[in-house]
Amino acid sequence: MSEVTKNSLEQILPQLKCHFTWNLFKEESVSRDLEDRVCNQIEFLNTEFKATMYNLLAYIKHLDGKNEAALECLRQAEELIQQEHADQAEIRSLVTWGNYAWVYYHLGRLSDAQIYVDKVKQTCKKFSNPYSIEYPELDCEEGWTQLKCGRNERAKVCFEKALEEKPNNPEFSSGLAIAMYHLDNNPEKQFSTDVLKQAIELSPDNQYVKVLLGLKLQKMNKEAEGEQLVEEALEKAPCQTDVLRSAAKFYRRKGDLDKAIELFQRALESTPSNGYLYHQIGCCYKAKVRQMQNTGESEASGNKEKIEALKQYAMDYSNKALEKGLNPLDAYSDLAEFLEAGCYQTPFSKEDPDAEKQQSHQHYCNLQKYNGKSEDTALQRGLEGLSISKKSTEKEEIKDQPQNVSENLLPQNAPNYWYHQGLIHKQNGDLLQAVKCYEKELGRLLRNAPSGIGSFFLSASELEDGSEEMGQDAVSSNPRELVSNSE
Repeated sequence: MSEVTKNSLEQILPQLKCHFTWNLFKEESVSRDLEDRVCNQIEFLNTEFKATMYNLLAYIKHLDGKNEAALECLRQAEELIQQEHADQAEIRSLVTWGNYAWVYYHLGRLSDAQIYVDKVKQTCKKFSNPYSIEYPELDCEEGWTQLKCGRNERAKVCFEKALEEKPNNPEFSSGLAIAMYHLDNNPEKQFSTDVLKQAIELSPDNQYVKVLLGLKLQKMNKEAEGEQLVEEALEKAPCQTDVLRSAAKFYRRKGDLDKAIELFQRALESTPSNGYLYHQIGCCYKAKVRQMQNTGESEASGNKEKIEALKQYAMDYSNKALEKGLNPLDAYSDLAEFLEAGCYQTPFSKEDPDAEKQQSHQHYCNLQKYNGKSEDTALQRGLEGLSISKKSTEKEEIKDQPQNVSENLLPQNAPNYWYHQGLIHKQNGDLLQAVKCYEKELGRLLRNAPSGIGSFFLSASELEDGSEEMGQDAVSSNPRELVSNSE
């Protein structure tokens, strides 16, 4: 194919609505467990959703350098669209065809890429547009994809746009409900249960949405009502991983840690490489230790051995999580749990000295800003922190030393060192120190980021030391090697 045609392809491809133009991952990085979760959904989801997951899996395969495998996924998606949406096959295939064109382009098979560009053009011309059209099903396809990739705000916009055209569509309604649920941790964007209830009314077989409503009711102090929904979902979808994970979260919040562990372990059967699940099980075992210590059971005869066994389970699962590729950035999920459970209110209580309160505000602000869920909330917290009296004398910082030497086997320059320290401080009940350690781990991972975000978490001297350390250890800064998706 001539160079002119290659140049024309390079002009056309960015106009196609597909995974290659949706900016799904920062710097084209993919979480290590995302592929497992997508494959699991292909196995357990209704057939009508499988084409969407195959398209996403194709893009993941491409990013992993497996373009032939990507083409096979696209063939599967194309077949499913023909089976499930014969009356809308052309329009529903636009995303798949766009992905085909991009994969063939990257393989250097330009004539094949042109074939799929022409397919897109022929379909879009019917709607007076050369290479893209506005259609609610396409917005929905993007919405599910953005949602699976953790881009909840963008997913919400896509589903809202689709619902403008078809306000009672069950699939669009479910997508919007899930996106809004995941945005609910942002105080500025909390929503009522009506969205979830409407989604269940339109899609009564969507068990995942039922569990999300159960979790929402639990946060509203309607735990019994929420548990009924969770139990019903588990009965009807006993092997669906997203149902198991979210149900486990419900029982963990309830304090039924044995039930939570059981559900997380069942989820692991389908996704055995998921480091996040190992991490959550480890956290549950640590919580069981705290439960026994807080109730005085640790002093009873025979319980010391049980506590030691639980601690060992916790350590084993935490180590397994790291072996499976848990990203230390997922330590942020620990902090999110503090905030969700109200534990982090301790540093903000009126009894705390002003200087310590100001320091806590700054930690909270930094982590909110990094997480990107609420820049407004981050700014508000930052301003509140600055308004605290500057005359206060800061207490001497507690040094980041673990309480149990046997749990501190890593040298300070080892990968994940500060993440481990955060877990230890959390286990010992020192939440502020845990947050500080997590910040250091975040800064360590992000110090070479072009945005300079690492400076939020490390001092200037630590940034300089870290740069030297990065050079000596030759640690890769490729996000593909660092990022691991959580729920």
